[in-house]
Amino acid sequence: MYNYEKRLQYPVNIKIKSPKIAQIVLSQYGGPDGESAAAMRYMSQKFAMKNPKVAGLINDIATEELGHLEMVGSIVSQLVKDLPCDDIDLAGFEKYYVDHTLGVWPQSAGGVPFSATTFQSCGDPIADLIEDMAAEQKARKTYDNILSLVKESDVREPIKFLRAREIVHFQRFGEALRMVTEDMDKKNFYAFNPSSCIK
Repeated sequence: MYNYEKRLQYPVNIKIKSPKIAQIVLSQYGGPDGESAAAMRYMSQKFAMKNPKVAGLINDIATEELGHLEMVGSIVSQLVKDLPCDDIDLAGFEKYYVDHTLGVWPQSAGGVPFSATTFQSCGDPIADLIEDMAAEQKARKTYDNILSLVKESDVREPIKFLRAREIVHFQRFGEALRMVTEDMDKKNFYAFNPSSCIK
């Protein structure tokens, strides 16, 4: 089903070393609004979508989010590659370093490990798609926060690309929500749970 292209969706070529920036960007690798949560959320939710076009759209976005995860991991990895030990302590990176050395591990900027409890897959297409739209806005907001803190263009350019994709995904989930509601009974769809056993 998947074909892996051995290239990033957008080039990442970081020339600086900065564990401080790495710790900030790491939130989009494993934070609550990051790419790990997005990929897992959409991959899980697609199975409840009865409309094959919507299921396909969600699967496509889940796959793209895996590519974004690779981009964010590449940014973090390049920011800390061959980092001298003296720089680790000065940047406040020592706690991360003790557990992970310079490896990339999914956690938030605050050090909270990635958890599947940061997302939901409830089997109700409307609820799931509205969560997806909110997730894309929260990811866009996190990228905005990163851009307000990071001034180095090597880091900013791929982050700006990722931010733009969050906006596109938000729009695509809006299209999917319209498709799902059009498929439903013309009753008030907010009072109708298509996945419920109760009729």
